[in-house]
Amino acid sequence: MSSVQIRDVRKSFGNFEVLHGVTIPIEDGEFVVLVGPSGCGKSTLLRMLAGLENITSGTISIGERVVNNVQPKERDIAMVFQNYALYPHMTVADNMGFSLKLRGAKAEEISTGVKRAAEILALTPLLDRYPRQLSGGQRQRVAMGRAIVRDPQVFLFDEPLSNLDAKLRVAMRTEIKELHQRLRTTTVYVTHDQIEAMTMADKIVVMHDGIVEQMGSPLELYDKPENQFVAGFIGSPAMNFLKGQVKVNGAAYFEGPNGVKLPLASAPANSDGKPAVYGVRPEHFTIADDGAEAEIVVVEPTGSETQVFAKLGGEQVVAVFRERHLFNPGDKVRLKPDPSLVHLFDDSTGKRLNS
Repeated sequence: MSSVQIRDVRKSFGNFEVLHGVTIPIEDGEFVVLVGPSGCGKSTLLRMLAGLENITSGTISIGERVVNNVQPKERDIAMVFQNYALYPHMTVADNMGFSLKLRGAKAEEISTGVKRAAEILALTPLLDRYPRQLSGGQRQRVAMGRAIVRDPQVFLFDEPLSNLDAKLRVAMRTEIKELHQRLRTTTVYVTHDQIEAMTMADKIVVMHDGIVEQMGSPLELYDKPENQFVAGFIGSPAMNFLKGQVKVNGAAYFEGPNGVKLPLASAPANSDGKPAVYGVRPEHFTIADDGAEAEIVVVEPTGSETQVFAKLGGEQVVAVFRERHLFNPGDKVRLKPDPSLVHLFDDSTGKRLNS
């Protein structure tokens, strides 16, 4: 196992720069997830780490070695792709052991490595089958087994669960996380799914337009997003945003659209009258007599909770309740955000204003 250091890495295609000086420290044994919308540069960065893309400037180190000019096969990494990339004419055992065969390993070493990986991934009964005889989840486990057999310093995952159905994605998330806890191999995982990022990562790196917006533990990003982009990207359903002004008239409050008044625990220094964006997560609404009046638009019961889409000050918000409220479209309710959990952002820069 080894740490990975990405330092001031830039990538340009001609005159178009897609990565703008990205720096990410990855500790030995850490599970790091790169997450962001399509086009943010996360897959390009992973391919640069794998040696499949050239680096325009900056350095990437694996352990103590700078690998900018090192061939992919010499970087001691293993990559799991979205499309499995299995050889259809080879059995599961042959697919898993193929990299060792290319390396010139002895048959006994290959057999031992394949058996070990198969036991870890519960693939032993499937070793004689061909990829066409496997389910999607089994094929993905074979791809992971092929990576394990190599015993690399670093695992790289490029959206490995995108082709699976929803139920299988949940199961595979657990399997990959359990695998990491067992092997403790440094892992870099790319996804656009923030639920995958939140449930699997030791550290999340949120990327947008070729830069790192924020990095930290899942709950750090959830509880203290540094800007409006991170706040809106992390969390499902997404955070609600309302534009308005901070008011300090005795007690601090926020004046939102159409004069709706929303509570604040405190106001940032010199913020009276300052335009701002009020952020509140759906689960941080309660129904209270002193809340702001809202009109129910759509009710979506999911069993464990109820999602309510409502108009608050003329703007649509989403609230989530664990209780079984009997809401109907057109009903009037009073929604009150928990002021201790409210987020304030600068209206022009999107930067976080409150501590």
